Amino acid sequence: MSLASALASLPHGPEFRFIDALDSLEPGVHATARYTLPATAPWLPGHFPGHPLMPGVLMIEAVAQLAGVVAQSDPSLPPLADLRLTAVRQAKILGTLPPGESLRIEAEIQGRLAGLIQAQGRVIHFATGATLLQTQITLSGSPASGAAET
Repeated sequence: MSLASALASLPHGPEFRFIDALDSLEPGVHATARYTLPATAPWLPGHFPGHPLMPGVLMIEAVAQLAGVVAQSDPSLPPLADLRLTAVRQAKILGTLPPGESLRIEAEIQGRLAGLIQAQGRVIHFATGATLLQTQITLSGSPASGAAET
């Protein structure tokens, strides 16, 4: 699956995507991806002045986006419409990422029930291997028009 087709299953516009490359995908199960924080991100000067960092909530969003790609790629289930991040549990922000550096993002689906998807993920500093974030999330969506509900 190409990155473009994987991201097309998500509701985000290109301005709010935190995945640059899809490194591995086991459809419906697990994936890894990369994201490099651009020095030109418009919100960086304000987070924090003189010491810009990627916000932890955006690292959580990166995990949620990758979990959405994994969930929407499941060959045994139709994609969900309006897939959204609806809950964050046990998030631990363990480190930071400065501009120009890269993340490795991991997401694994833990379970599904109708339109609810439980996933866990990690964000790792690509160069050092340090874990920057661990979290469990819930995504939710509804059956796409014309798709039978399972």
